[in-house]
Amino acid sequence: MTAMAGGPSFSIPVHPERRFPFRDSLQYEGATTFHLRPDEKRSEAALVALLEAVLSVGPYRYGDFYNVPLPLYLLRDEETGDVFRVSVRDGTVRFHVLPETEPPGLQALYERLDEASETTWTVECRSEPPEGGETED
Repeated sequence: MTAMAGGPSFSIPVHPERRFPFRDSLQYEGATTFHLRPDEKRSEAALVALLEAVLSVGPYRYGDFYNVPLPLYLLRDEETGDVFRVSVRDGTVRFHVLPETEPPGLQALYERLDEASETTWTVECRSEPPEGGETED
């Protein structure tokens, strides 16, 4: 776990790798997730409302396509072309990097959340390389 200093960096140390172990199945190996925690404690409902308000203004296409017990969105930034997942859990907004995700889309959503809220954010990057792999430089 690494905290970002002097303004958050959305440099991606590890892109997950897609695996198709069985017909009609998909798995990811490796992961990078950015955890955005507001400096003023907010309920998960308030974080979901903030996230949905920012997404609804655009430039996003998004949907909550997953049947899981937490808000989890797949989104595409129409300006940057970046696709990634976003979830809200344990008082944080989390950006989940996908294989083709690049930093500009992550940075843009962070800036929009920051502008729409009346708090500052602490951003942490957590990564794990694919099994047998190493992190990128």
